[in-house]
Amino acid sequence: MAKAETTKQPLISIIIPAFNEESHIAATLHQIDEYLLLRPWPIEIIVVDDGSSDATVAEVERAAAKIVTPIHILKNRVNRGKGYSVRRGMQAASGDFVLFSDADLSTPIYELDRLLRRAQRGYDVVIGSRALRNSQIEVHQPLYRELMGKTFNLILRSLGLSHFHDTQCGFKLFSRRAVNRILPLAKVNRFAFDVEILLIAQRLGLRIRELPVHWHDLLPSKVSLVRDSLRMFFDVLKLRFRSFKKPQ
Repeated sequence: MAKAETTKQPLISIIIPAFNEESHIAATLHQIDEYLLLRPWPIEIIVVDDGSSDATVAEVERAAAKIVTPIHILKNRVNRGKGYSVRRGMQAASGDFVLFSDADLSTPIYELDRLLRRAQRGYDVVIGSRALRNSQIEVHQPLYRELMGKTFNLILRSLGLSHFHDTQCGFKLFSRRAVNRILPLAKVNRFAFDVEILLIAQRLGLRIRELPVHWHDLLPSKVSLVRDSLRMFFDVLKLRFRSFKKPQ
């Protein structure tokens, strides 16, 4: 299908951080495009390649030539981390709402309908959750990964950093107001960035809603059990004592 010309301001910008995702990134982009063709919203997709060593960028470029939804590609020269990549995508986004989604669509793109309805009712941040009563987990993560996630959330609660059930689900929607207020304060480049942006949103008094979503574990995780767990733990400790006062 030929790419449609669009001059409309995007209602939604979809940010996809990607690191060595050549095996499935094209399929993800085609799924999103098929979903969006049935919606009336003007949309843009921003893929942020995080220094991939495989053919991720080439696959995105091939997909972009075939689908209707405008796709922009940002390239980190070296691997900078998921948090850095999401922030870079948000800085480039022009939509009234900004969604970031994991590249494997473990949370299906159709869940955007549910999050957007809440955001349009006045919530600044709406996050998908795998841990609420009505969440539907079709394919579970390995047991050790689920235990890691539960332990991580217990640590957050014990430190007074979160009242959320699931901070790490890679499907979060932000209003333009939230993006503009959170980005100047966010600093964490890697996996604890989800905690940081939610903590900033809480301390700024933004309205946040956690919603149950469908979720299925699709691909082996790139998270190192030891290295990344330790890094997240120390990043969280730093967050515990950080001030989030807005720069003057």
